[in-house]
Amino acid sequence: MAGLKVIVGLGNPGREYALTRHNVGWWLLDELAAGWGMGRFRPDKTAATASGRVEPWAVRLVKPITYMNRSGSALLPYKRMNAIDVTKDLLVIVDDVALEPGKIRFRPSGTPGGHNGLKSVEQALGTKDYPRLRIGVGAKPPQWDLADWVLSPMPKRDQELVRERFDDCIAGIKVWMEEGIEPAMNRFNG
Repeated sequence: MAGLKVIVGLGNPGREYALTRHNVGWWLLDELAAGWGMGRFRPDKTAATASGRVEPWAVRLVKPITYMNRSGSALLPYKRMNAIDVTKDLLVIVDDVALEPGKIRFRPSGTPGGHNGLKSVEQALGTKDYPRLRIGVGAKPPQWDLADWVLSPMPKRDQELVRERFDDCIAGIKVWMEEGIEPAMNRFNG
């Protein structure tokens, strides 16, 4: 029997953040939960989770509810229990202002690149070597502050560009689960 796969979508709790650029990870988790028949997310202390099976794996979808800059605390229970190998069994989904809306990049590791959620995850895990899926949300205009940009709602057309790539994201996630991050990169980055 295969083990546990943990897929974490970074975002912020609260209705005011639901359509912001910072919450595209949550948007994709909602699609995964619906498509894989996992039902509703159930909140706990640091995260809302949905669990199920995508044969042959047990899969847990995790939305940290501690706000972006403390997202890593949702991963501490998995680290303490040694429940997963973070280099193979964890995927973090995150917004990326360096990519145009709708562009996606699977990566085996990397730096936080100024992203506070990734900084928190790296601190909690004690490593930068964990797979991630970066979803483009577009660069901030020069007159905008970065925090204001990622916490502002995406225009409808940009939302559509992101959501149009969800089928590729989901197919890439399945390839990651079955074959690893490199094949997912080779087939779906773009």
